[in-house]
Amino acid sequence: MDWVETLVVVIHVVIAVALVGLVLIQQGKGANAGAAFGGGASQTVFGSEGSSSFLVRATTLLAIVFFVTSFSLAVFAKQRAEVAGEAGIPVVQESRSDAGQAEGESANEGETGRGDENKLPELE
Repeated sequence: MDWVETLVVVIHVVIAVALVGLVLIQQGKGANAGAAFGGGASQTVFGSEGSSSFLVRATTLLAIVFFVTSFSLAVFAKQRAEVAGEAGIPVVQESRSDAGQAEGESANEGETGRGDENKLPELE
């Protein structure tokens, strides 16, 4: 299962870099103003609409794959966290005797008004 996670991480990084590259290659909305002066003829490699349709579709496809890999990495992380939780990591729990003793001491202090002034606090 570890090799699957490694494969998904590699695909995720490659898709992220490709997605950034595709977004940077795309032209802004104001770039079509240059076509009025004869600059539009150079974009006929991708068809009559230019490269915008192809790049938008490629960006959409890469974004979908990026979200799928992100979701699968989240699932892997959740599974790994569950396994780590079952690995015997100690959990701090307050015992009943400590809780009852602490409540009893506070109740005694409330009845007498002072508590035991000569008693030193216990250091742990």
